[in-house]
Amino acid sequence: MTEATSPSTLQRHGPDLIAVAEGAIDHGLAHGTPPDVDIERWPDSLRAERASFVTLLAADGRLRGCIGTIDSCRALVADISANAFAAAFEDPRFPPLRQAERIELSCELSILTTPEPLDFTDESDLVERLVPGIDGVLIEAGSRRGTLLPAVWEQLPDPTEFWQTVKRKAGIPDGTLPADLSVYRYRAEHITG
Repeated sequence: MTEATSPSTLQRHGPDLIAVAEGAIDHGLAHGTPPDVDIERWPDSLRAERASFVTLLAADGRLRGCIGTIDSCRALVADISANAFAAAFEDPRFPPLRQAERIELSCELSILTTPEPLDFTDESDLVERLVPGIDGVLIEAGSRRGTLLPAVWEQLPDPTEFWQTVKRKAGIPDGTLPADLSVYRYRAEHITG
């Protein structure tokens, strides 16, 4: 594992990454647009292309927004900034964040490893191969796609229920396994503010 991807490096920079997410939200509240991120001012480990999710929680712990990327396509600090802005103002499940909500809002970050194909013989074998609390799962079938982060195991600790939920999220009916189904697993470094 390189310095750029080691968990200790990400945890060491955790407060900075949370500040990037919170800064994007505050900029959005003040200006209605995402901020520009000066990538060059950050260490190499935070400029590396990485995928991330930003989860926003209300004071009572309820989800208030969650947006992210599965595929690494930009510097980690830029990805976190863009995803924080999107989670606050563009998550289709929620209205745009209001200033009154900001004071009690908390951010959680999930920094993902590259998804790796999960080989399996049938649905039962697939469920047995999942590692509760560790694996995030991404599934694709045609144009359908769904994922559940490793943190979701806290709400769905049963592997069968976890698997059925990610299938439903991708629009795949219970009891079916499309011929073109691809399943990937990934891990995530979790950072809380």
